[in-house]
Amino acid sequence: MTISINRRTFSIGASALALAAAGFSPARAQQAFFRIGTGGTSGTYYPVGGLIANAISATGPAGVEGLVASATSSNGSVANISAIQSGTSESGFTQSDVAYWAHSGTGLYEGKPKVDDLRLIATLYPETIHLVARADAGIKSVADLKGKRVSLDEPGSGTIVDARLVLGAYGLTEKDVKAEYLKPGPAGERLQDGAMDAYFFVGGYPTGAIVELASTNNITLVPITGPEADKLLSEQKFFSTDTVPADTYKNIGETKTISVAAQWVTSAKQTDDLIYKIVKSLYSDDSQKALQAGHAKGKLITLQNAVTSAGIPFHPGAEKFYKEAGVLK
Repeated sequence: MTISINRRTFSIGASALALAAAGFSPARAQQAFFRIGTGGTSGTYYPVGGLIANAISATGPAGVEGLVASATSSNGSVANISAIQSGTSESGFTQSDVAYWAHSGTGLYEGKPKVDDLRLIATLYPETIHLVARADAGIKSVADLKGKRVSLDEPGSGTIVDARLVLGAYGLTEKDVKAEYLKPGPAGERLQDGAMDAYFFVGGYPTGAIVELASTNNITLVPITGPEADKLLSEQKFFSTDTVPADTYKNIGETKTISVAAQWVTSAKQTDDLIYKIVKSLYSDDSQKALQAGHAKGKLITLQNAVTSAGIPFHPGAEKFYKEAGVLK
């Protein structure tokens, strides 16, 4: 008999084994499984989700007793909210704009039922809108994408929503480009092969897929600036100005762009006690050290940033902790 274990479920199994090895048993602590929907494995959500899952699990540096947390790959923001709604995931990462639209029934969720019970655990870090292009594709601004082969990311991702907004700000639609719908990994491969001119990716920098691409290929980041971007910023309040520092990616200079916030959300159905313990664990000194050491964006997952850009209600368990910590009134 052959037994196979895929990448998505490995972290759950490993955590469970570690929990048993640490001496936890049903007699001592009732296990609670807590999945964190992330994004594609080549993006930023997935590794950050893994760090958080490890930190808050019972085997983490200051974990919650009995908790087995795991990061699972997904199509991103919209897919994670759907999984929370359906009960196939206890929590997930999402862009702040997508969370707001879902909870209010506006924007992307116009005409759809509101996700009334969507609740915020924490704002994590800024998510930068990357517009990656081949250096020889002649793309100096968003307007130059007209007629080009451009990946907008997969349906169900937050990136595709923002890509459409950015195109619209510059007077373009999907019909004005040769649109494809790929994750950044496959999109980068097509760029490398000369079969793609540019692709959008929304995520914290540096992101592994672009680091790898820039190390062996002549690429550029296209700025999202000018009166078109200014108008977009004024109309969509969840966007902020952002700058990718020079040499974040090999041979690419400082690039002005825009960003949204990465948020960790859950359902109001999750108990106050569990979410309180999870948040307390996340912002413990030991967990903070692990996050800072594990990923560049881990340095931004701080108690002060946790309560920013809150376009939806906090989960009561999270709210209780933030008030006790003095960062929320």
